[in-house]
Amino acid sequence: MIKRLGTGLAVLWAAATASYVALLLAPGDTVDILVGEGPDTPEIRARIIAEWGLDRPEIVQYLSYLWRLLHGDLGRSYQQQRGVGEILSTQLWPTAELTLAAAVTGVAVAAIIAVTTAGRGRWLRGAASAAELVSVSVPPFLIGIVLLSVFSFTFGWFPVSGAQGSSALVLPALALGLPIAGVLGQVLRGGIERALEQPFAVTARARGLTERALVVRHAVRHALIPAVTLAGWFTGTLLGGAVITEVLFGRPGLGQVAMQAVTGRDMPVVMAVVLLSAVVYVVLSTLLDLAYRVIDPRIR
Repeated sequence: MIKRLGTGLAVLWAAATASYVALLLAPGDTVDILVGEGPDTPEIRARIIAEWGLDRPEIVQYLSYLWRLLHGDLGRSYQQQRGVGEILSTQLWPTAELTLAAAVTGVAVAAIIAVTTAGRGRWLRGAASAAELVSVSVPPFLIGIVLLSVFSFTFGWFPVSGAQGSSALVLPALALGLPIAGVLGQVLRGGIERALEQPFAVTARARGLTERALVVRHAVRHALIPAVTLAGWFTGTLLGGAVITEVLFGRPGLGQVAMQAVTGRDMPVVMAVVLLSAVVYVVLSTLLDLAYRVIDPRIR
């Protein structure tokens, strides 16, 4: 755990350093970049120079930046004239709600498809594989457009945009979760089918255990290790896809904040979103390392 914690801190340091270097290497004057599309007055420029220490050597500026991060100071958005931490805190829950709903949707769909098709006939498995391939190949924004066209514009079952009520969460969660279900379903089904060929499966069948019970009680657990390993991958997929999905469905959240910050060249906000994504990735990766030991006691 100490080694894992050290690795996580190294990743966070690398993310902070990369975002800061990107600020320095961006074309144009640093003050102009930090001002972005916000108000530009001599007082604001003087405040930026004082806050970021732009009148000091670059190494001192960098160390000062890291020191502020250690104290939770993410800077100030000069486009919105507010603290970055305040902006992110107000938009964090809508994005967390969407990503959690998409993750639950993807895992549930993948588990249902894998359990019902593993070890079955060739045609059933082939149809499931084809559906998974389509869901993986089509980008989330295109899935979202199709879902909007069918279920919002044609049938009117779900709202077109906004985040009012649980019904507004259904289509964005499906658009973001189906690509995850495609990859996860393939991995789960492959792991279950390999588990069904192991000696313990033969013994369980000899004791009279039904095929469905064998899959649910034993084979799924053996297939979880490679599936859990993919959780790190789909964490990045969720965070990246949430930006486009929130814009497409007109939902509030960090995706909208990041898009506005990028188009407005609001670098403090962009850097904070990068760091927040790195923190989420490190925390989830650490939890996955612990989950391995729970799922498979042999790792302990």
